[in-house]
Amino acid sequence: MSAAPLVLGTHNRKKGQELFELLQPCGITTVTLADIPNALSVEETGTTFAENAALKAVEQAKHLGCWVLGEDSGLCVTALDGAPGVFSARFSGPNATDEANNRLLIEKLAAVPVERRTAYYVCSAALADPTGTIRATAERRCGGRIRFEPSGSGGFGYDPYFEVVEYHRTFGELGPTVKGVLSHRGRAMRAILPQLVRMLGGEGMQNAE
Repeated sequence: MSAAPLVLGTHNRKKGQELFELLQPCGITTVTLADIPNALSVEETGTTFAENAALKAVEQAKHLGCWVLGEDSGLCVTALDGAPGVFSARFSGPNATDEANNRLLIEKLAAVPVERRTAYYVCSAALADPTGTIRATAERRCGGRIRFEPSGSGGFGYDPYFEVVEYHRTFGELGPTVKGVLSHRGRAMRAILPQLVRMLGGEGMQNAE
């Protein structure tokens, strides 16, 4: 009998694909909320990435009766006092798109010189068991700066503008393998992975349920 899949607490298929690629080599089967018709739409009322990740994990796990990995991530720009932060996905409004968010970001940074365009991505992850109890957490960052013009078609969100300075490339230019190594999400997943494997691997996951 195979273990039940881990539910990735996101409707974003691109984010779900990144998480799948990070977890799949460890033998952890995953599905996203986009694959579950009766999934909740959890309101992100937290003031930090960690609070939102926990909300997504706990509420969804209780509703579905499954193990859920909640994840919240976003971009923090130094010159904007950490904005867009937890509002990264809806920076330009409730019906925000990647294009509108990026346009607003560049407008706000129009007069900011390159040396002050520092920024970092944050990813916070929380694993909840089927009772809604948080069993593991992790949070990691990736530093960079915001370019004046987009470059590359890979990734999503602010990736075409976010440059990893040491590589002289944006996340939009770096392939998924390199991005998986360097990114905030990749780092957070590697940090929480030993606990995921211990609790969700095969028979252990069935017993925990």
